[in-house]
Amino acid sequence: MALFKIKKKLNENTYKLDMNAIPQHIAIIMDGNGRWAKAKGLPRVAGHKAGAENVRTIVKECNRLGVKALTLYTFSTENWKRPKDEVNALMKLLVDYLKNEFKELQDNNVVIKSIGNIQDLPKECRDQLRKSYENTKNNTGLVLNLALNYGGRDEIVHAFKKIMNDVNKGDILLSNVSEDTISDNLFTKGLKDPDIILRTGGEQRLSNFLLWQCAYSEFWYTNKSWPDFNEAELHKAIYDFQNRDRRFGGLK
Repeated sequence: MALFKIKKKLNENTYKLDMNAIPQHIAIIMDGNGRWAKAKGLPRVAGHKAGAENVRTIVKECNRLGVKALTLYTFSTENWKRPKDEVNALMKLLVDYLKNEFKELQDNNVVIKSIGNIQDLPKECRDQLRKSYENTKNNTGLVLNLALNYGGRDEIVHAFKKIMNDVNKGDILLSNVSEDTISDNLFTKGLKDPDIILRTGGEQRLSNFLLWQCAYSEFWYTNKSWPDFNEAELHKAIYDFQNRDRRFGGLK
């Protein structure tokens, strides 16, 4: 059994990761940017900027560990309720990240994808996203999946509308609609459901994230704010995941 040892920076605990059991799909609710900034006497935008910079660290480590897909809850359908200046800053950070990190992402063979209704995003964001899709589509490494203008309920409604349209056209019988039919009509079509969903920032809720896909996901929470979530914390979450007994409703 191949093992990878990493010493936690804050103490002498050692997390021994089984490199043959790395979760294939990790999803992260990146929470706590604003509170991180407030604690340091900084504006909320500074927290979002620090959070965007931390994406680089976690993407590189997931890629190095052999994670197949990393879905990041980047901007939700509810985030439009935030002050306009903050929303504009978040959109600019997205464009800047895709531009500034492109070479490193490309050098590391990362594939850039997104889920959510990007049509409501500013044109500059849409254009940069499409450019990133096109320029990384032939890569074979980690899939970096950005959840943008994404909401789990909105995704399910969208899927049901597509299915009912197919039923009305006679392309599928209503009696043949199955769980696979629904999965195939979600934004995440082609991606394995997340093995583990992480949430930083101390809150313990899903916040409308991957509601269908999380049926058998493991959940892991930390009080660390997203800008402080480093490689050691990621290893800690994976170590915990590897030591859980996953039965998927059955018995072993």
